[in-house]
Order: sequence, then C-alpha cells, then structure tokens
Amino acid sequence: ARDADGIVKWLNKKTGPPAKTLESVEDAEKLAENEVCVIGFFKSADSDNAKIFLEVASANDDISFGITSSDDVFKKYKVKDGAIVLLKKFDEGRNDYDGDFTVDAIAAFVAANSLPLVIEYSEQTSSILFGGDIKKHNMIFVDKEVENFQAISDNFTEAAKDFKGKVQFVLIDVNTDAGAFILNFFGLKNIPAVLFIDLEADAAKFKPESDEIKAETMKIFVNAVLDGKMKPYLMSADIPEDSNEEAVKVLVGKNFEEVALDKTKHVLVEFYAPWCEHCKKLAPIYDELAENFKGREDIVIAKMDATANEVEFVKVIRFPTLKLFPKDSSDIIDYNGNRTIEGLTKFLESGGKEGAGPSDEDEDLDEEEEEEKAEQKKDEL
Repeated sequence: ARDADGIVKWLNKKTGPPAKTLESVEDAEKLAENEVCVIGFFKSADSDNAKIFLEVASANDDISFGITSSDDVFKKYKVKDGAIVLLKKFDEGRNDYDGDFTVDAIAAFVAANSLPLVIEYSEQTSSILFGGDIKKHNMIFVDKEVENFQAISDNFTEAAKDFKGKVQFVLIDVNTDAGAFILNFFGLKNIPAVLFIDLEADAAKFKPESDEIKAETMKIFVNAVLDGKMKPYLMSADIPEDSNEEAVKVLVGKNFEEVALDKTKHVLVEFYAPWCEHCKKLAPIYDELAENFKGREDIVIAKMDATANEVEFVKVIRFPTLKLFPKDSSDIIDYNGNRTIEGLTKFLESGGKEGAGPSDEDEDLDEEEEEEKAEQKKDEL
C-alpha cells in the first residue's frame, strides 16, 4: 500500500523522466530534501553508463533519481564523471557506488542502502517491510522506556551493518498496540527478545539461545541462521494442568510428540484456530466422539490450537485439519471425510482407511470466509 506522498512520487516517475536533470547546486539540494535520493554524475547523458543509470532509475518507483553534468554539482559532492551517490536522512547519510556498472549491481546497491539499518515497525513501515525485496527479517522486541534501551539499540544497529541488503533488522516497541500484538502472536513472553523470520522459507522462525543483546553475539546468531546451522523456533503454549481431565486431550507444542507419536495408540488430532467458524461447528461433534471412545485405551482424541503451537513435521494450511497418527506406524493420515460422528468413528475404527483421501465435502465449505479471516490475521501484523 502506498501513502499519499508515495502515490505522488509514483505518478511523477511514471509521467516524467526517470531521473530529474540537475542543472545547478540548488536543483541537487532540492532533490536531497527527499528521505532518499540517488544522483548520477555523467558528463554525457548519452554515454553507455548514463543509459544504464537511467534504466535503473526507470525501474524504481519508490526513490527519486537525479542526473547531472554540472561542474558545480560535481564540485559540491566531490565526485568524478561516472559517480553514483545515494543520499539519505538516516544512518551514514551518504553511500558512494564503487561496483560494476550493470543494471542489476546498481539496483542492488540502491536497494541495500535505501532503507535504514534498523527499521522501527509501525503502520507506515509495515508495507515497506512486507512488500520490500529483503525477505529475511531479524526482529527485536523491546520496551523503549527501559533504562538500557539505547545500549540495546546501539548493539542491534552495529550488528545490522554486517547484513545490509541481506537481512533487514527490525525494532518492535512492545508498548505499542501493534508491538504487543506481534509479541503475543509469536508466543514470546520475555523482553528484550530476538526473533529471525524468513518470509520466503514458509515463514521459518529462529531464536537465539542467549538473551544477551550484544553486537558480536547477534552477528554469530544471524550468520548461523543464514548458514543453516540453527533449528527453527517453534511456538508452544504451556502445558495446561487439566489437559487430561477432559475427554478431548489438549496438546501444545511441548507435549505433542510425547502424545501423538505414542506407537501404542491411535491418536486423532484436530488442528484448529480459535476464530474459525468451522472449528466451532465441529466442536460438539468432536466432544461427542471423544466421549464415545473414552473407554478405549488404544485411542486418544486430541486437539491443538495451531495458531499458538507449531510442530516441525506437521504443516497446517487450513482449519480445521484432522490428522490420525496410527499406532505401530510412522504414517500421518489426513481425514477428508464428512465431519460427522459416523464418518469420524469409521475413520478411527478402520485405522485411518475409511475417510482418508479426497472428499467432495470441502467444495461445500465457505472457503472465502476462511480465507478472509486468515487475511485479516495477516493484515493485523
């Protein structure tokens, strides 16, 4: 989503030249009033390098570009012919390009340097974060009012310098409504807390072993994630004290394997979301099913809130999802039959043979309603 300033900038780029011609120092200073701008210094606008620069400018809708052949502007910025300078109102303030003169290399330079080393999460920056080119985010959840906040921020920023253009570092203030929501969404309790998320790898998450916020330990952690040496962080609620008292056993991430992978039992698990209407509709049926099998030592009926708990080897893409973990087997069998007492009973008594496989029932479900709810959850982030 673009704000009003972004829309104006986009329209100007689409209706005007890709880069504004800067004929004087005043023109350059005017362009530099933008949060970020890029200036190309070329004695001839018809040179091959100038054309490459303009191609980069034409493809970028979000940043203002300028091009100049003015000796005064060259002198002002102390550059030679063929220089490219990115000016910004944050971090080091200026970046000079010194790479190969190709479209991809220059575009990568602009992308890597046009965002702050650390972006503070807000409604305004969320579109930059989730819509940007950098899909790996290292997030720190912190209370900005604590006495040592500046030290935490300085160490986090120092670590970010090593990963410019590869990993976006994000600061989330837990005192804001959005910050508190995201902290809870990821099941984090203690702050400051660090969480790395890869939006391109099924939103895999990673958490450092240490709570220490030091630049060097942060660099070691991020490098370990990038090198594939860290195990994913999986959310889990605490094991409820009364998890065994009801007919439907309550599972969380921490006790899932102990219960579901018990080879002496058939374990049927419903993966649900608290807001899911189809899950609510299934609840009384599922409770009745559990009561019917209460006396069977070899059958467990269980459920897990999949919005608050994760299991590495189980992927849930819709709610409710029903899976059978059969005894004496390492198989996982999806239930796709009718969500009725009769259908679920046959599925269990047949060891997962009846009711497994494609079903016509899903065609009757209001999938748009479920997808809309899922999108609403994402939008809240």
